[in-house]
Amino acid sequence: QVQLVESGGGLVQAGDSLRLSCAASGRSIAMGWFRQGPGKDRDFVAAISRNGVSTIYADSMKGRFTISRDNAKNTVYLQMNSLKAEDTAVYYCAADSSATTWRVTPHPYEYDYWGQGTQVTVSS
Repeated sequence: QVQLVESGGGLVQAGDSLRLSCAASGRSIAMGWFRQGPGKDRDFVAAISRNGVSTIYADSMKGRFTISRDNAKNTVYLQMNSLKAEDTAVYYCAADSSATTWRVTPHPYEYDYWGQGTQVTVSS
């Protein structure tokens, strides 16, 4: 069983930055971030492999968001810069416990553990 605890959400102004954290229990596993805006589906944001070498991003986040991890702390981060009003959403951390060392995936159905989510609100 893996437990995920997100933190770092909040209310910011457009153009500001925010860093989300996701602390995981247990061993190091592949992890990803997803988000769900008001009235929208849950969308992929970014993912990182177990060893932290492989990363992937949704096209709309490339250049603004950066995913990273500290395996000593078993924590994954999402650095979000140049935030826009359309980035307003609940951000969820997820873990893919079956992924091999280098593997990452953008597909939510491949993640078997999910955090409770943290709200990010960007005012324009």
